[in-house]
Amino acid sequence: MYSNGGNSVSPNRLVHEKSPYLLQHAYNPVEWFPWGDAAFEKARLEDKPVLLSIGYSTCHWCHVMERETFSDPSVGEIMNRWLVSVKVDREELPDVDSLYMNAVTAMTGSGGWPLNVFLTPEGKPFYGGTYFPAERQGGMPGWKKLVEHIGQLWGNPEERHKLIDSADILVKSLRDELSLPPEPGAIDPELVDRGFERIRDAYDPRHGGFGHAPKFPLPSALRFLMDYAVSGQKGASREKWTGDALDMVLHTLERMADGGIHDHLGGGFHRYSTDPRWHVPHFEKMLYDNAQLASLYMDAYAMTGDSRYVETARDTIGYVLRDILDPEGGFYSAEDADSVRSSLVDKSDSELSEAEKREGAFYVWESNEIAEILGEDAELFMYRYGVKPHGNVLHDPHNNFYDLNILYHARSVSETARRFERSERDVREVIAASAGKLFESRKHRPRPFRDDKVIAAWNGLMISALARGYQVLGDAVYLHAARDAACFITDRLMESPGILYRRWRDGARGIQGRAEDYTFVARSFLDLFECDGDAEWLKKAVGLVDSALDIFLDRDTGAVYSSPAGEHNHLLIRMEERFDVVEPSAASVLVDSLLRLHALNISPEYGKAAERILTRFGVDMRDNPLQTAFMLAMLKRFISPPQLIIIAGTPENQETRALIRAAQTKYMPNALQILLTPQNRDSLTARLPVLERYMEVDGHPAAYVCVNYTCQLPVTDPTALTSLLDRESALAI
Repeated sequence: MYSNGGNSVSPNRLVHEKSPYLLQHAYNPVEWFPWGDAAFEKARLEDKPVLLSIGYSTCHWCHVMERETFSDPSVGEIMNRWLVSVKVDREELPDVDSLYMNAVTAMTGSGGWPLNVFLTPEGKPFYGGTYFPAERQGGMPGWKKLVEHIGQLWGNPEERHKLIDSADILVKSLRDELSLPPEPGAIDPELVDRGFERIRDAYDPRHGGFGHAPKFPLPSALRFLMDYAVSGQKGASREKWTGDALDMVLHTLERMADGGIHDHLGGGFHRYSTDPRWHVPHFEKMLYDNAQLASLYMDAYAMTGDSRYVETARDTIGYVLRDILDPEGGFYSAEDADSVRSSLVDKSDSELSEAEKREGAFYVWESNEIAEILGEDAELFMYRYGVKPHGNVLHDPHNNFYDLNILYHARSVSETARRFERSERDVREVIAASAGKLFESRKHRPRPFRDDKVIAAWNGLMISALARGYQVLGDAVYLHAARDAACFITDRLMESPGILYRRWRDGARGIQGRAEDYTFVARSFLDLFECDGDAEWLKKAVGLVDSALDIFLDRDTGAVYSSPAGEHNHLLIRMEERFDVVEPSAASVLVDSLLRLHALNISPEYGKAAERILTRFGVDMRDNPLQTAFMLAMLKRFISPPQLIIIAGTPENQETRALIRAAQTKYMPNALQILLTPQNRDSLTARLPVLERYMEVDGHPAAYVCVNYTCQLPVTDPTALTSLLDRESALAI
């Protein structure tokens, strides 16, 4: 993937980097720099503007621009003459990406990747956009002419002055927009209910999800609705509102699982849908999406007992464990949307080119392929999955899917059974067998490129998903995988108990951890602690939370910053963690861990820090509830009394396991669960002396349910524990 394919061009500086995205540009004729002092120093010395080009390795239009523009020697000559060019992997430096994405959006009204922005040598943006062809194409300016024009403007003192003035105005505007003023006064609990109303207004009642197209899953919004459905609202409207919230979550999860955004053969989800009904995806598969969605489907199953949700959760986790698991335990970042068409499978690697790759080629099907593979079962399968002779993509402006089919649940199993006059059981068996045959056939296609860097934050999300999967299903494979990934992080990405790096690849760690790395990993260690009671996970989580407070939190204002202070001299604005969009913000995840640690009464500072952050976010929760949905969920947890479920017993004991299952399979967002065993009692009580009082009862394992630091009498029967949890959850609302 990174060789020059026989090109005589010498490698540029990117050849020494670890990022797969940067390595994809290592043989461009452009004299690329990685982000850092050297590029900006050269720009100052040579009096040139800086081009900052940002993307990621599985980005379709990044591939197109690399192939058609940056690989062109004539483009390289022009760029090297007029500019100092810098390449950034947005997944490695999300703070850099966020700042300049905001800048380009402010300039043009939209953003995306590849992101190309022109800067002064001081890092101030004055012009930018996304994809540019080498030559003018339609309404898009040609890159060569654009670069030359900007270079000439920079060389003209009068025009340069205008560029610098516009950059100064933009930077001032960005400072005002991106620096959130603190909200005076106390936290307003009414924000939760008002936020729910606004999120409900944005909901798509026909297809589920939010907005029209492109449509992203937005797990943070679904998580808020799930929490709201559990806790509801007091008063006459509570039952209606609670039902609305749960219906929105379940409808969205069902429609996504039915749609083409879901890989019906290999499991897992693609990044987003290009249409409002989840049919035509952008075919990237991202670890962070699949981790969050697996957790949501697990909890939907815990809340409803409906097997549809657990099947989707299992196939999502199955995809991750099969296809993007590092042999040493960590999880890779993503798989590409593009791959070589199956019709070219017989070509040798040296004959294949990036130009022959197509969006979704690995996943889509011609109807005659399916007919040949499935034989007499093909008609039934194609009826169920909406396969048509001339393809099933209705809206295809780029003609990517002519005569091709994207599998989706066009008709239910019951409809299919009626149509073919067979039992539903028979239909399910035929579908399962047919899907297996197609999956085996698909294995022989050229696979999409896999970005094999391990990102700490995204691994934290996956560890949390696996931990929840173990709690809900009791599948030890999930717990072992979660522990392996956590050990991968502690062994390779942690320098000391409180120092974390962001990225591991090719035998080396790099990049100082961002706020999301510290907070996502800390939360995942708390999740593991709830699973097995190992005090080491609690110790590590506390260490990371304490470091996050020291490195990223402004204790006076409650601001949580993305990166350490002073790390980037060229980053004009230290970015705050503000919005929960495709991932929750580091700020809201930090509050999650702070509230859980506060429930353990380790330190009053945790509760104070959580309150300060929540107070600062009052403005955003009021004005942008859909973009601060996870923080709203944290606000709901903050204003609800903390709950502890403590189970004292030997984990190998069947009675203990029954109590654990009764507690862990319920969805209780306010509850922290502690397993107190003979093996961990000394280590846990040394850290948490309050636990000394919780013992077995008459030689039997016992469960203690505590709300707002007041505990009920212990119970030893799992049925009694379930009843007690139901009652205490209702009282805690």
